[in-house]
Amino acid sequence: MTDQADPSQEDITEDQRGLRPVARLLALTRPHAPRLALAAAFLLGGGALSLLYPRLLGSIIDASFTDHDLSALAGLTLTLLAIFVAQAVIVFFRQYLLGWVGERVVADLRVELATRLLHQSQAYYHRARTGELLARVTADVTRVQETVTTALPEGAVNLLTIAGGLAVLLYTNPLLTAVMLAVVPPTVIATVLVGRRIRALSQRAQDQLALASGELQEAIAGVEMVQSFCREEHVANGYREGVERGFELSIRSLLAGSAFSSCATLAACVTMTGVFWLGGAMVARGELSAGALTEFMLYTIIIGAAVAPSAALWGQLQGAAGATARLFGILEARPEITTPATPAALPAARGELTFEDLSFGYRGRDQLVLRDINLRIKPGTTCALVGGSGSGKSTLSRLARRLHDPHLGRVLLDGHDLRRLALHDLRAPMAVVSQEPTLLSGTIADNIRFGRLDASDAELEAAARQANAHDFILDFPDGYQTRVGERGAQLSGGQRQRVAIARAILRDPRVLILDEATSALDAHSEGLVQDALDRLKRGRTTLIIAHRLSTIVSADHIAVLERGRVVEEGRHEQLLARGGAYAQLVARQTEGAAPPAALANVSSHALKRSA
Repeated sequence: MTDQADPSQEDITEDQRGLRPVARLLALTRPHAPRLALAAAFLLGGGALSLLYPRLLGSIIDASFTDHDLSALAGLTLTLLAIFVAQAVIVFFRQYLLGWVGERVVADLRVELATRLLHQSQAYYHRARTGELLARVTADVTRVQETVTTALPEGAVNLLTIAGGLAVLLYTNPLLTAVMLAVVPPTVIATVLVGRRIRALSQRAQDQLALASGELQEAIAGVEMVQSFCREEHVANGYREGVERGFELSIRSLLAGSAFSSCATLAACVTMTGVFWLGGAMVARGELSAGALTEFMLYTIIIGAAVAPSAALWGQLQGAAGATARLFGILEARPEITTPATPAALPAARGELTFEDLSFGYRGRDQLVLRDINLRIKPGTTCALVGGSGSGKSTLSRLARRLHDPHLGRVLLDGHDLRRLALHDLRAPMAVVSQEPTLLSGTIADNIRFGRLDASDAELEAAARQANAHDFILDFPDGYQTRVGERGAQLSGGQRQRVAIARAILRDPRVLILDEATSALDAHSEGLVQDALDRLKRGRTTLIIAHRLSTIVSADHIAVLERGRVVEEGRHEQLLARGGAYAQLVARQTEGAAPPAALANVSSHALKRSA
């Protein structure tokens, strides 16, 4: 139960260091190989045509100034125009095809990331800050998108131009080419060293901005609490400090990249100046024609124009490599809770839940939350879990849904160990209504239909009626199409509860879990919700978690938990008669706090009335 690092970072292996993640990212283009091959053909064709410009311009100069051949000049000029037109067509298809593949890869990556995150186990999110994780995924995917759709295609064009240009220069004039290439070794060494520095700074800046963004997202999600405590400026200042730290790191990375690009450009210009001087001397001595020198210089300029952005691309790839490594770390994080390879069959759930010798503790805590739990809930009966905060009631309900696996013992549904069942088969016959029900920011109809996506409008309305929600829904101008806002903010607490109950009714579960479902409601709302819950519980196995004992006195079975152990079991009257832990709980919630022995004759009806 030791704590672990941020899952966005912990799964980055040695194989993901350096530029390997970018290479792995390119591997995602394999499904689009036909388009990529066609784009590569256009890339090669365009590169070849671009290398013809200097040769034609050199020939035009010789035809004009040396040979004075107007016919040759006209033919060369028309050829140059034809190449320009062909180049324009090639550039269009090249950019479109490469851009399409890049956008497709990034879109697939976004979907795969979302799918993987939605299937991660609860323990994964206990180790991660959700806000920071989502902020990092958003920022890193954006950086990868820029790299895949813009930087890599441009880099491919530049590298092809450099390789082709150097080949032509070595063929036409090896001496001048050797002079020009003198600057290459130191430039390569500087590129590697500066690139490492840029990557380190860029990754630290990404970490800092992700942290700041995560904190802001959490504050916005809890903006009511922030405003209630007048902490708007405190949160804003904390975000400002985080952004400023990220800004400083980004500026340092920018300075390193700018200095390197500036020095690389200066080295290229000095080299070109030397080539100008040496070539000019060769022309003066009659060793080289003016057209040949012009041709060489144009090739040199083209290569220099490709080298400068290639140097900047290296720095960009270093930054993208860190972002890509994190994304692959998320993609490769294996959920702890998965469907077994050969799941056991569960034809139709009866709803019998059994906890056998169960012990469990959350990762990062030094002590167990549940110890030696043995509990059986018969099909169609109601079992209530009572006890103080932190006694393990809600944890037991999570284990029943296999959101976690026990460290010791097992949980069974209809006699099947949950770890042997397919997750869909296990969770499909279950529904949960909690104290703070989660609603999505769609319409009321969308949220109810979340219980069963193929439900008809008539079935949806019938569920709302049973949940005592139909009338208040029709009070809204848009009725069932009313948007509930983020997390149901446009609805009251009682309205949210009834929408959640309607969702559970529509699901028609065999096992129903009620987790403090009425504890935060006023008397009127609680009455409506309790009435709906009573209808929902009929004929279903129900697990009730409650602090307010008035909601569970009619349960078929009550289990009292203290410090993770079941200390008492029985019906309400039986437990009162024992005068033990349950009676003490009742005493604290009953007016006058009567001694436990005096509560043995307190009826369920009287307890409800007093509560």
